[in-house]
Amino acid sequence: APSQLATPKQRPPPPPQHRLHRERGSKTMADESGTNPPSQENAASAPSTGPIAATPTAEEETRRSPLAGLPAQDRADALFRPRPPSDPSYGAGVEILAPMVRASTAPLRSLALSYGADLTYTEEIIDRSITSCDRVVNDELGTVDYVKNVSSFSRKVKDRMRKRGEVPVVLRIVPEAERGRLIYQMGTGESNLALPAALHVQADVDGVDINMGCPKKFSVSGGMGSALLSDPKRACDIIKTLRRNLEVPVSAKIRLLKDDASTVDFVRSLVQAGANAIAIHAREVGDAPTTPAKWDRLENVVKVLKGTESVPIILNGDLYTRDDMIRMRRKTTADGIMLARPALYNTSIFRKPPPSAGGEWVEGMYGYDSPLLEDKTSVVRSYLEQSVRYASNPKNTKYVLCEFMNNRRTPPRLVLSMPQRYPEGQTIDAVCRCKTIEDLCKLWDVKVSASSAPWKGDVGEWFHRQASEGADRKYDDRYFLDPEGLRKEREAKAQEGGEEKKEAMVGEEDIGRGEGTATNSGTCAKRPRLD
Repeated sequence: APSQLATPKQRPPPPPQHRLHRERGSKTMADESGTNPPSQENAASAPSTGPIAATPTAEEETRRSPLAGLPAQDRADALFRPRPPSDPSYGAGVEILAPMVRASTAPLRSLALSYGADLTYTEEIIDRSITSCDRVVNDELGTVDYVKNVSSFSRKVKDRMRKRGEVPVVLRIVPEAERGRLIYQMGTGESNLALPAALHVQADVDGVDINMGCPKKFSVSGGMGSALLSDPKRACDIIKTLRRNLEVPVSAKIRLLKDDASTVDFVRSLVQAGANAIAIHAREVGDAPTTPAKWDRLENVVKVLKGTESVPIILNGDLYTRDDMIRMRRKTTADGIMLARPALYNTSIFRKPPPSAGGEWVEGMYGYDSPLLEDKTSVVRSYLEQSVRYASNPKNTKYVLCEFMNNRRTPPRLVLSMPQRYPEGQTIDAVCRCKTIEDLCKLWDVKVSASSAPWKGDVGEWFHRQASEGADRKYDDRYFLDPEGLRKEREAKAQEGGEEKKEAMVGEEDIGRGEGTATNSGTCAKRPRLD
């Protein structure tokens, strides 16, 4: 079972009085009642003075990252280079949860850390989205929330938010679990937009990563993501600007370029600009998600870079077993690995052999039937527990559960090795019929109660509130139940001018950026206890 993160039972109860407070200079706006879910009614009607500065309190300063105060490269080395394990023969290096839109939110990040991940990345959040947020200390959840400043919203949207009690959370951070282990991934195309966003959030994260690999139209048309691969001058300007002004390390996640020499040259230009670490995905722009990762090419690139560059290099792409992780790290001498879809298939892939295992690693020890892996049903239940604990948006929770339960992005040759078996009969169709977190918990037999809850009222009322959260988050069950029909319908509407074509397929791996919408990963500030 997950061991590094305390279970809800083990976590000490919050203080008697709970409040969601936001600091603007010396003034505090708070809901002092401790009984009603916080809303943004006051914020929506108050005059705008711009985003609230992300300045930690004196108490928070005492709980800063253990790496605070170190030079940026020393911090990066501490984050991205492997620690000497008790038994190095099993080492896959530093193991990282990759940035995944909609998925890499507080519940999945916390779960990955509890299973043994060394670092986690946030989902990609666009620069202007985070810059426009207020930094909120959420005492009830024990989190730091970046909440959309609603002053620029239309009156209609503000009225709807008041009625529904919506709190538009863009990023929820769990300092107790994530301190010293969290990287904020930014979507940006310009240094003058990247810097304010990074400065706004750097006090609560351990590094800032620039997405330079997303090939989707949303990113590329905005000059972000893989558009930077063909514009090294602009990419380097972003890195240089951030390195000159930040205390935390700056890294980049890229893809393979058209040939090995181009990839090596691009990475070297980023390192010369000041990048403290580089993660490389083993596919090129234009490769389908089901195209096998190009490990022969990445092996050549990493070997060259490790011979000349001193910054950590991280591998990413199609590492579905611990055997894969160990094998590729040994071949490339990379510093670590980054997991996306393998972590969605079974997050317990981060579980490591105990020091007592002893012996040299042998191919096949930790394959698809590894004794280290937990049953998938158990993993899903653990994810739901984290979703309740951190008040996850029900729609987002459904999306992640459906990703757990399908192999739509898995290379065909691997599908037979990755069965989707749930002994109690749960299906994607059954998940899609659920409307609330309560429904999902019932489906998966996750017990929830209001005993010792830090607010008045029953669980049903809380779940009813949850059902209304995320109303503006674009999501459609047909994305999993009838993806082809949904795609055709939305493309037809786009051609008719009914909606932007960039929104034609909601939930695609690198599109959507729900952080910029009115609601997102965590939208309610309270949660029931789990039995």
